[in-house]
Amino acid sequence: MTQKFDVSVKVPSGKLDEEIWDKLNLKTKPPGSLGRLEHLSHQIARVQGTLTPNLTDPVVLVFAGDHGIAKSGLVNPYPQEVTHQMVLNFLSGGAAINAMTNVAGMKVIVIDAGVNHTFKSELNLIDAKVDFGTADYRSEPAMKIETCHLAMQKGADVVTGIASKGTNVIGFGEMGISNTSSASLIMSTLCNISLEECVGKGTGATGDLLDQKLNTLLEVQKFHGLTSKDTPDLILATFGGFEIAEMVGGMIEAAYRKCIVLVDGFISTAAYLIAHSMMPAIKEYAVFTHKSEELGHTKLLAYLDAEPLLLLQMRLGEGTGCAASYPILEMAVSVINNMASFDSAGVSSKIN
Repeated sequence: MTQKFDVSVKVPSGKLDEEIWDKLNLKTKPPGSLGRLEHLSHQIARVQGTLTPNLTDPVVLVFAGDHGIAKSGLVNPYPQEVTHQMVLNFLSGGAAINAMTNVAGMKVIVIDAGVNHTFKSELNLIDAKVDFGTADYRSEPAMKIETCHLAMQKGADVVTGIASKGTNVIGFGEMGISNTSSASLIMSTLCNISLEECVGKGTGATGDLLDQKLNTLLEVQKFHGLTSKDTPDLILATFGGFEIAEMVGGMIEAAYRKCIVLVDGFISTAAYLIAHSMMPAIKEYAVFTHKSEELGHTKLLAYLDAEPLLLLQMRLGEGTGCAASYPILEMAVSVINNMASFDSAGVSSKIN
């Protein structure tokens, strides 16, 4: 029997807030002059409950899963096989996320959440496969609600294993042909925003194919008839992918374990949207790494009242925004830990 996923994330204590800000404001700079970097320093210190935060063994988790809709060719120009081919590319170190994490000093961990492929056992990936891809949501829900809960639990278990070894910064990336369609449906339904404002080109749907993608998803939305009044897990089960569901569970578990949750682009933010709807306290732990060029991401960030760190005109996914932004987190921690105070540096502070 599937155990229903537990969502029990606590808001960090506010008792340290004043001490953290006092420490930052007494550094050799005008208060607030490092802008968002100071707020990031504060957030990390608050999450960890200390005046001397640290970042240990940062990872980017790339969850991979296939979508039944991809086989139709109605929403994406690439065949479903690209998902497992890209997983192999991640594992061989040839993808953008590999190149970027090599510079950022992060580790890439690939998770088979539900790829329509049988990988060789000797490959260095985590087997958290729920099934060989979801159902085609044009005619039925992508997954049963019990299966959705199972996927969320598998994602939580992945994070449990990683966090238990000392990692306290976890980036969430993904791979799954047609998963921008899932993200668009989730966003539109849960946020009550029209699909026309959510659906973008994904991996390359332009012109007539983009129109076809939108029309197909409009029909899907009408067929299922869900609204923002339905539960987040039902919306996720109806439209989501196994990789998205595992990210939801993983994000909540990461927050439960007081890890910094690095949210990547559109699909990762759609997973966060579900997680936040289930457990609003997760916002305390989340860092939104960049604003994607995917059409719906700007409105989704606005809906969540989330301000991304970077604007690099990226829309690749894979967790690339997490890798690009991680050095900024390192700078934020260095500021609070290593920057001299007025007293220690012998510098006169502001005249009272």
